[in-house]
Order: sequence, then C-alpha cells, then structure tokens
Amino acid sequence: MRKKIKIGIIAFLALLTVGIIHLFTHTPSLSDKHGVVEAKLFLGNAQKQPLFVGFGGGGGGNDWGRNYLKDKRDSLNQKGYAVLAIGYFKANGTPEHLDRISLDAIRDTILSVAQHPDIDASKIILFGGSRGGELVLNLASRYKEFNGVIAGSTSNVSFPAITLYANTSSWTHAGEEIPYVPAPFKTITPAIKGDLYTAHAMMLEDKEAVKNAEIPVENINGPVLIISGKDDDQWPAPEMSEQIIKRLKENNFRHSYSHILLDGGHVAPLEHFNLVYDFLDEHFKIE
Repeated sequence: MRKKIKIGIIAFLALLTVGIIHLFTHTPSLSDKHGVVEAKLFLGNAQKQPLFVGFGGGGGGNDWGRNYLKDKRDSLNQKGYAVLAIGYFKANGTPEHLDRISLDAIRDTILSVAQHPDIDASKIILFGGSRGGELVLNLASRYKEFNGVIAGSTSNVSFPAITLYANTSSWTHAGEEIPYVPAPFKTITPAIKGDLYTAHAMMLEDKEAVKNAEIPVENINGPVLIISGKDDDQWPAPEMSEQIIKRLKENNFRHSYSHILLDGGHVAPLEHFNLVYDFLDEHFKIE
C-alpha cells in the first residue's frame, strides 16, 4: 500500500512539473482574427470635428460603444467632437484575448475613419483607461498622426498578454512583439486570489525588465494628460503615472503634460470627466 502511495505521489509531482513547464514554455497560437478591430463612429453635427478615440481596458469589448458611456459620447458630440469607439479584443470579429494586439491595425483603422469629410484629421486625441491607457500611450509613442493623449489609471510599462500563459506581449508593432514586464512564478498565487494589485507590484520588482518595457512617451506628438486614483486596487497606477511624468521631464518633453491624482480608485478618471473636457478645451478647442 505504501509503495502504491509513493508511486502515486511521484506520478502526481511528475505531472505537476510537466504542467508547470508547459505553462511557462508554451506559446499560444496567434488568433486567426489578429489585426481585426471593431470601430464605431459617433458624429456630431459640426464640420471639421476633432476625433476623440476611446478605448476600454482589460475587460475587453467596445466600452465606448456601450450604453453606459452614451452620456459622455453625446456630450462630446454636443461640444463638437466626433467619437470613435474602438474594440480591440472580445469585441465583434476581434481576437478573444488581449494578446499581441496589432498597433498597426488600430492605427490604420483610426486613420481610415479620420478621412471622413466632417472630421479634422489633424486633431486626433486618444483616450484610454487601465490597459487601454497602456495602449494609447504605446500608440501615440509610435505614430505621429496622433495629436494628444489622455490616459486614466494607466501604466508606464507594457504588461504581458491576458492569457493563461501570460508569456507573450499584449502588443505588436511592425510585426514584432513590444517588450513587456514578465510575470514571475510567484504571481500565480495572488492572481488566483484575484489580487491583481499584488501581482502587478511583484512584476514591477524586476527593475531591469521594467526599464526594458517602459513606454517611450517622450515620442508623443502632442499634450499628455494622466489621471489616477489614490486608492487604485488593480495596480499601482499613481506610482506608475509618476514614472511617466518623470520620463517626460528627463527627456525635456516639448508639449504640455500633467498628472492629476484624485481621491478614489481605479475608475476615478471616468468619475471626474470634467478634467477631460478641460484638457480638450485647452488644447483642441472648437472654433
């Protein structure tokens, strides 16, 4: 009996080891929907409308096309801005996971929409929250066609894909994966518990990886507004936002930039949308 138990334990440990090795070495296949983006345009009645492009976060779908943001869409339209809602995963026809999303495809989609005769293609403002904030900073850092960025509850680095394996980049540019901060083995426990803050904080302990994965925000071709909540429980957004400001300062960024720290949590930026209106009025005022 003891011999059978011992053999069973050995077999279990062997399977566990194989499973762990598979988890850290297997690269998931690229989605057959790679490069597909969902875009919904909401136009106002004005001519030459600046284009406000909205992205959701790590939950997926097309947040700016949903009813819960309709009031904000409508108010932007009334102020003279066109609104483009972008879904880049878990949206109609798009990949199921936030995994190696093509920045080139998103850029091409936005610029195609910006050719609409009622849109001013010289005024394209990107807005994203959480992983969407990470996305818009990556986009604007690589494409000069984007003229302003508003990132809420964002990061200063790229994080891994949201997959079981978490061993690929969230983003690709020119066919190459963008460097990201890897998830060490110890993040499994907090991730299983749903403690995303601790998991992200653990990833950020790897200073060399953080340096390699920093978003080159100094390349952005326009003003930058960063907004975070003091009590963010999803990841260290206030600290990461300050790192963005530090990098801009160190590189003598020539455009306006600021970080506004609010009372509140991860969704605080959406709860203080007047700050977005103020930014738009200051830098992209409708004549």
